[in-house]
Amino acid sequence: MAETSTSSSNSFFNNTNGGSPISYIAQDHLFTILLLLPVDSILCFAMACKKFRALTASDTLWESICRRDWGPKSVEALKASNFHHQLPWMRLYKQVSRVDSVYCHKLSNPDGELVFPSPRASHSLNFVSDCLVLFGGGSEGGRHLDDTWVAYVGNDFRRMLKWQKINSGIPSGRFGHSCVVIDDFLVLFGGINDNGNRHNDTWVGKVACHETLGITLSWRLLVVGPDAPSQRGAHAACCIDGRKMVIHGGIGLHGVRLGDTWVLELSENFRFGTWYEIVAHPCPPARSGHTLTCIGGTRTVLFGGRGLGYDVLHDVWFLDIHDGQPKWVQILYELQNVPGAVSLPRVGHSATLILGGHLLICGGEDSYRHRKNDFWVLDISAVPSITMQPTTLNSVQLLAKMWKRLKANGYKPKCRSFHRACTDNSGRYLFVFGGMVDGVLQPADPAGLRFDGELVLVELVLQL
Repeated sequence: MAETSTSSSNSFFNNTNGGSPISYIAQDHLFTILLLLPVDSILCFAMACKKFRALTASDTLWESICRRDWGPKSVEALKASNFHHQLPWMRLYKQVSRVDSVYCHKLSNPDGELVFPSPRASHSLNFVSDCLVLFGGGSEGGRHLDDTWVAYVGNDFRRMLKWQKINSGIPSGRFGHSCVVIDDFLVLFGGINDNGNRHNDTWVGKVACHETLGITLSWRLLVVGPDAPSQRGAHAACCIDGRKMVIHGGIGLHGVRLGDTWVLELSENFRFGTWYEIVAHPCPPARSGHTLTCIGGTRTVLFGGRGLGYDVLHDVWFLDIHDGQPKWVQILYELQNVPGAVSLPRVGHSATLILGGHLLICGGEDSYRHRKNDFWVLDISAVPSITMQPTTLNSVQLLAKMWKRLKANGYKPKCRSFHRACTDNSGRYLFVFGGMVDGVLQPADPAGLRFDGELVLVELVLQL
């Protein structure tokens, strides 16, 4: 029996047709296997034979790869805009992975007839229901703002937008708050008013479009349980798992910088919420003015900010809140190993998930309050063994994949910090509004600062 079994096994691996065992696997099963592999492995697999080459070049496979690596929202948005019809998915994937520049368009014209939100910083800006929604912020004289503005974007991203002021007074005026999009809702937390009072209230906003009323937005206070994060502003926040809000750090009572992490779980009808703190060691030091960005599922990336000693940071932390077992992993690297990275330490920047599953970091200021107008891409997928603690990168080649400075063409935006940015659903277009910019007379002096009311569209340049 053993000899018969061995003979049968050998005949499978050395069949008379000269084929490989993998060639007998059904195409739909191969398709499933390929989607478990990184792109480099898929391209190597394509070199095995003509049959595999045809499979790995199929538009259906590459649409699924784009959906896996970029997220379903980006793919659906590209399909809805018919943009992907200009290129097969495989070529589009390659073009996105090779993006090395952006093109900036100015979308504000203060001398025209259109009405724009007043200049401000530390506000919130979100893209929801095909609209830009702007709330609050700080303005000249340290005054807070309590207004909400909405502009319908649609599919014409480069046109001047028509802003509409919705209401004032709800929520109360504040700056340094956080606001994230969950489904078609806005969830806002915390902030600071012009008396220096910190908040820890949670609000839910809903945008609606009516034929007769136009665009409306309603805010209501969310009912939460007895536990909640302490009062704070200048913290970082994002949405994870498509359903939860995560916040980290900020400036609390008496100006103390915080380093705690909290998660908000919402009820199905968005009427109730439950806050709970997650504790993991090691974890990022206390800070403010940093960013926390979801890169898919429950995975987030924290970058930069101002630490306890008022030093401006450039550290990168990875957080995965999976199966109730949160874990922070620091990605250690030396600035001198990244070309041009002497400018990376920053606070008051923006870090937004863009098409391709990468972070686009722009603006901010350094420890000398020198503001920036540069654009950097941070690619966490380039980091191997990210679940190890900590992950140290000494390879210059790996760091060159992880950090890449993009060239900027078109309109040249002012150097700014504490602006806000968000992308459309595809992730190809980034909207940047407001912030603190240099004054005319004394650029390096804090007294020379002024608030900006400029809206800039930053477009990823694809070689079509």
